[in-house]
Amino acid sequence: MIQSGSFLNAVDNSGAKKLVCIKIIDGGYKQRYANIGSIILVSVKTVRFSKNIKVKKGELHQAIVIKTKTSSFCATNYKKYFENSAVLLNKKNKLVGTRIFGLIPKNFKYSKHLKLISLSGGISL
Repeated sequence: MIQSGSFLNAVDNSGAKKLVCIKIIDGGYKQRYANIGSIILVSVKTVRFSKNIKVKKGELHQAIVIKTKTSSFCATNYKKYFENSAVLLNKKNKLVGTRIFGLIPKNFKYSKHLKLISLSGGISL
């Protein structure tokens, strides 16, 4: 579960490296926790050093939570990952990066963000 103040890794090639959650956008104004697939407001804390950087340190962006450390129930079994990670979005809810590193949970196959699957390495069960 992600709450405000949680640190996340960016798993796309937007240029961001570490993110910190500021607010959970999905689920109402008193929503406390975000799970896989939730949209959150993040601030960019560190950036990668390369020439193709699309974000700057300190910028605010929306992001989709891809992985969480706490276990989450997914159809037949519990999913648990080793890191909290997210993918950055722009103001129009389009992806900032053009590639996603690693696998994506099967939940996104039935969501409105289908482009995540085509840009990632594959789907984890």
